Amino acid sequence: MTSAKVTEASEEGYERGLGSRQVQMIAIGGAIGVGLFMGAGANIAKAGPSIILMYALAGVVIFFIMRALGELLLYRPVSGSFAEYAREFLGPFFGFVTGWTYWLMWVVTGMAELTAAAIYIHFWFPGIPQWVSALVFLVVLFGVNLISVKIFGEVEFWFSMIKVTAIIGMIVIGLGVLTLGFSDAGDTAAVSNLWSHDGFFPNGIGSSLMTLQGVMFAYLAVELVGVTAGESENPEKTLPKAINTLPWRIIVFYVGALLVILSVVKWTEFSAGESPFVHAFGEIGIPLAAGIVNFVVLTAALSSCNSGMYSTGRMLRGLAANNEAPRAFARLNARRTPAVGITVSVALMGIGVILNYVVPEKAFAYVTSVATAAGIWTWMMILVSHIRYRRAVDAGRLRASSFPAPGGALFSWVALAFLLGVTVMIAADADARVCLYVAAGWAVALGVGWTVLKKGNPAIADRDEDRFEKVG
Repeated sequence: MTSAKVTEASEEGYERGLGSRQVQMIAIGGAIGVGLFMGAGANIAKAGPSIILMYALAGVVIFFIMRALGELLLYRPVSGSFAEYAREFLGPFFGFVTGWTYWLMWVVTGMAELTAAAIYIHFWFPGIPQWVSALVFLVVLFGVNLISVKIFGEVEFWFSMIKVTAIIGMIVIGLGVLTLGFSDAGDTAAVSNLWSHDGFFPNGIGSSLMTLQGVMFAYLAVELVGVTAGESENPEKTLPKAINTLPWRIIVFYVGALLVILSVVKWTEFSAGESPFVHAFGEIGIPLAAGIVNFVVLTAALSSCNSGMYSTGRMLRGLAANNEAPRAFARLNARRTPAVGITVSVALMGIGVILNYVVPEKAFAYVTSVATAAGIWTWMMILVSHIRYRRAVDAGRLRASSFPAPGGALFSWVALAFLLGVTVMIAADADARVCLYVAAGWAVALGVGWTVLKKGNPAIADRDEDRFEKVG
């Protein structure tokens, strides 16, 4: 079976049930997750006000990645997205590894989001064990994803709407505190808080750079818009618009929000394990504000977990269509959702419930580091695929995309170098290094799996030959 026919098989049966409104909000929501709402607390404690610069720097690289993905999506919009592109431009093995690694990323991210949601529930109900809250959320979101892609899109739309509205509201209130001086924090709120407490880099530039692996976790899911390509009503119009608005989302929701928060409350008052947004509004002293913000960050965690369930089912179906996963994952239920893949993924996300029972204080740190490593691999495959695609276009072997990335492959090379640098920083961080051990074990498992798969399926070798005929 040729690469084109495999792609057609993987798309057959999906409902194009995601409208422009939903795709746009999924793209916006993908840039606002628990990595910002909760993970920023630990990053602020390590880097001080310079964390703003780290989020901005990472945001620029993320935009390069998304423009590279956008060019590929408009060349060939498929639900398998980056796994399909890795398969086409780098070979079946890389498609296999990328598909399974992206699946792992979302399973592990789902664990992180369940952990965060359970922690947020403690704000109101400290007597409820973390694992109980995590289990309840897991079951409810599982039901949402089994119904239909339209229901998923609608739920994600409103989750994202809550996040967007809340952050804009936080920024407005914070600006009011800074300019008008009202509330309990009004006397100490000042833009000078960004540099007056041991400087903009209070712990040195090295400590700030070491936060980049945590910062990159905050941007996981921004590429989810690529997975929606096979179920979007009009991908040629909705996808470019969603990608081109990414810089504004980063400026407002990351840089803008952190600028305001760190001006209102000095950075030394933030710590790991708590949401800086909840803490800041507790300091402002507006009645019920901290509780409202806690609800918003809870929504952000559930939104990301909901997206994870959606993407894992689609990725497993794409793998099954390419004979790289059990055929059962290729089946759709009566509502045209990949129910088998979603069910297996949710069952494994249940490990997060166990972690919340066994090591509740460390569960979030463990799973975020593993998810970041898997996400970096996915982004690298997008960039390398884009570089190979541009080479094929320049040589006249493939048609040009209607949404070319600025600078051609140049910024893909820049982003690739940046991600390699972040990987080195992860290796140098004793706390984050555990993810590289997991990655090594995962690589061995995939290598063994691929060897067994190729021996039992000669068609994979035929696809490899077909790819070289096409892209050279």
